[in-house]
Amino acid sequence: MAAPTCLAGRWHGCYDTENGIVLMMLVGLPVAALVVGALALATSDWRRAVAEVGLVYGTVPLVWLTLMPGPGAGVGPGRVSLIPLQDLITMGPLGIGGNLLILAPLGFFAPIRFAALASVPRILALAAGCSLLIEVSQYVFRLDRVSSVDDVLVNAAGAVLAGLASRRWWRTGAGPESPRERRTRAGSSASAD
Repeated sequence: MAAPTCLAGRWHGCYDTENGIVLMMLVGLPVAALVVGALALATSDWRRAVAEVGLVYGTVPLVWLTLMPGPGAGVGPGRVSLIPLQDLITMGPLGIGGNLLILAPLGFFAPIRFAALASVPRILALAAGCSLLIEVSQYVFRLDRVSSVDDVLVNAAGAVLAGLASRRWWRTGAGPESPRERRTRAGSSASAD
């Protein structure tokens, strides 16, 4: 367990274990909330602030977890599994659930923040591309992990499901992105009349 190491101020043990990353994610939650508040005050757009912080705070630690080296990292060649649905059996419920969650914050918050991503095919393409990048990185850096097409499929499915869960808050159109910009535009059109 990394908690005693982290609490003792030995940060090396905090960021190189799964437990340490999860602990740091929980400890960082109040900081993330403060950043959301500061961004919302600066932009007058709570939805945008939550989406921006959620994208980073939710996605980066989970991707970090997938890029952590295993015990045999750098020793042997990377392993690849290119047959779809073959690894699902060996993943088990915990592995499938974890893979569904890895890019879920990206799928949930990206269409809220960016109107251009507010469609299921675009979320799927973004998530599949990001997941493919993760899997290629695992192979190239020889992290003692299996680079699997099933990981790409499940990660992308998780992002799409999360995106569908956030559908009511998606940005639409190319209009102004914040209430402040809307007020500025309304004020300038009223003065032009």
